[in-house]
Amino acid sequence: MSDCSFIERAQNVIITGATGSGKSFLACAIGNQACLHAYRTLYFNMTRFTEQLSLAKLQGTYIKWLNQLKKADLIILDDFGLQQLDQNAKLALLQMLEDRYDYKSTVIVSQLPIEHWHSFINEPTIADAILDRILAKCFNFDLKGKSLRIKI
Repeated sequence: MSDCSFIERAQNVIITGATGSGKSFLACAIGNQACLHAYRTLYFNMTRFTEQLSLAKLQGTYIKWLNQLKKADLIILDDFGLQQLDQNAKLALLQMLEDRYDYKSTVIVSQLPIEHWHSFINEPTIADAILDRILAKCFNFDLKGKSLRIKI
């Protein structure tokens, strides 16, 4: 991970684990390392992702927004699975992953284990397509342990 060669190979990274296990910290460290290696990196928590999606749709800049996402070498999506995705968000996520598949890397951070993602997306055809594009070429880190926020 530290040499960012996964970005050159257009591989994805999935980081799962309980609250406080260091998922977001690890994702940001990967993103920081990518920036240090001059890779264009974007970070979104899923709430901001859906807000920017809605804004782009309202302003008529949706295609432009998707094209900006397509250009980033690495996109980090944090807190996947914390809030329900509406139809627009599901389709935008699918389109973004389709545009990036085999060309760019995506990091997805979630408290939900991967085996629950299909039911979370709650639309079999879209879920199959999203998961196929994410899981085809990915590293998976499942973090264990107690919350790092608890002071001993």
